[in-house]
Amino acid sequence: GGSIARANTARKVVEGGVAVMGHVGLTPQAISVIGGFRAQGRTAARARELLDEALRLQDAGVFCIVLECVPSNVAEAITDTLEVPTIGIGAGGGTSGQVLVYHDMLGMLSHPHHEQFMPKFCKRYADVGHAITRGLEEYKRDVESGTFPSDEYAPYVMTEKEENLFGNL
Repeated sequence: GGSIARANTARKVVEGGVAVMGHVGLTPQAISVIGGFRAQGRTAARARELLDEALRLQDAGVFCIVLECVPSNVAEAITDTLEVPTIGIGAGGGTSGQVLVYHDMLGMLSHPHHEQFMPKFCKRYADVGHAITRGLEEYKRDVESGTFPSDEYAPYVMTEKEENLFGNL
């Protein structure tokens, strides 16, 4: 977020020599405060607040700003106003770049909750969650049964001479 306090914190971190990427709109760490995963900036007043937050972060020295879950016209207006690039996630195509959470876009999470909840802005490009689960279950079975790692997967050996010396040590 780009509150005055957060912008001041960002400024101090930047002054300390650390690159900072800002983030306005939906900030997932605040979902318990804002009542869940909800779009931000859907009123004119809140959209202006987001623009002001982004400007504060830019003034604090961030190198880029993520715009998350905001109307596309708001994201485009913020992008057009700023000098630093913007990265959109659920913010339409008018940002400088795009990002998605790869767990969502690749369908990596096969837990029933995750299968039911997919962000409205996310396009799923694959469904690998079940394959990952099968692989992890097979790995667990092999480790528990002692079939992994076999000699085939333990390729690092000592010469017989070194093995004998080691045994004597």
